[in-house]
Amino acid sequence: MTKPLPVLIAGAGPVGMVAAAYLAGEGIPVTVVEQAKDLPTDLRASTFHPPTLDMLGKFGVVDSLIEQGLVCPNWQFRDRATGPIATFDMGVLSADTNHPYRLQCEQWRLTQMLRDRMAANPDVTFIYDARAADAAQDADGVTLTIERADGSTEKLTGSYLIGADGARSAVRRAVGTEFRGQTIPEIFLSLSTTFPFHEAIPDLADISYISDPEEWFVLLRTASLWRVLFPTDPTETEEAMTAPARMNARLQAVVPNPAGYEVVHRTGYRVHERVVDDYVHGRIFLAGDAAHINNPLGGMGMNGGIHDAFNLAEKLTKVWQGAPLESMGRYQRQRRKVALDVVQQQALRNRQILNQRDPAARQAYHEELRATVADPAKHRAYLLRSSMIQSLRDLENVA
Repeated sequence: MTKPLPVLIAGAGPVGMVAAAYLAGEGIPVTVVEQAKDLPTDLRASTFHPPTLDMLGKFGVVDSLIEQGLVCPNWQFRDRATGPIATFDMGVLSADTNHPYRLQCEQWRLTQMLRDRMAANPDVTFIYDARAADAAQDADGVTLTIERADGSTEKLTGSYLIGADGARSAVRRAVGTEFRGQTIPEIFLSLSTTFPFHEAIPDLADISYISDPEEWFVLLRTASLWRVLFPTDPTETEEAMTAPARMNARLQAVVPNPAGYEVVHRTGYRVHERVVDDYVHGRIFLAGDAAHINNPLGGMGMNGGIHDAFNLAEKLTKVWQGAPLESMGRYQRQRRKVALDVVQQQALRNRQILNQRDPAARQAYHEELRATVADPAKHRAYLLRSSMIQSLRDLENVA
């Protein structure tokens, strides 16, 4: 009997690795292609929302993630000048999830755990130091062209292809779908430091969004570091914005530290709000940043991508077992709706709250947030939306 061609997965980030682990667990062969020489360990997304942790329970990795991460039972909006505006208590969701908190843990820890889980599976293949360059398909399968560092190319054949190769996805370019949306004016600069902000700022939650008419910022705590996200003038060069004196001055404006700040990681990046027209192209599927990108305010990018991977892998498993390929259309209808109606809108609203300069509008936002926290029903409804639980429930109504 002819051995079936594997499912090809471009990209070994959280989305690609979750899809691989799910499919491999169902006995489906997979080949994962990663551009880097090993699984990336740079500081990218770090917030895991409750339903994402619920999903990851399938792989037996949640306890290890919790052990290596930081459990955050609440998060808050703050005013830079006056302090807390509203603190949201994730415990309100104790009846809705097995994990009523946000977990701060670097995404690379998850990808390494999933690779370890698949290490003994003979039907799982990893190809490193090879970028996805092009893709094609016919009625019987797909072809992924990969390019090595020396410029040589190779064609891989598979049954299906999942493009989880990020915002600059070659798979997306190959299928030719539009990636519509906008580019946010400012550059986002993320600085990681060992300074203990929680000891210096009264009543500071481990995840805090700080509003200010001149310069908002975000403070995110991990098990070993604090990450500070600043909006930055796009005319400022990367060299200027990451100059030690410039970074130190911005951090000193958050909290004066006579000893100076140790910045252990820094990155500046453009932020886009975009969603592809089509997630499904015959035997080729897009997921995660290859399908949708948004600003990081609210931690919905990685989580939304992992939710894509679960939805996609579940449906693709059924196709592998005999369901018609056309049934994959529901993956697109469900996950594109979430990207447009939930992820994009919540991320844009968070930025709008933080970035508001009009005094009356700022006051109205703040009063609305306080009223939401004070009302138990509104508090829970807000958290169901911001934690992405509600979006998953609403998908059941999408045919």
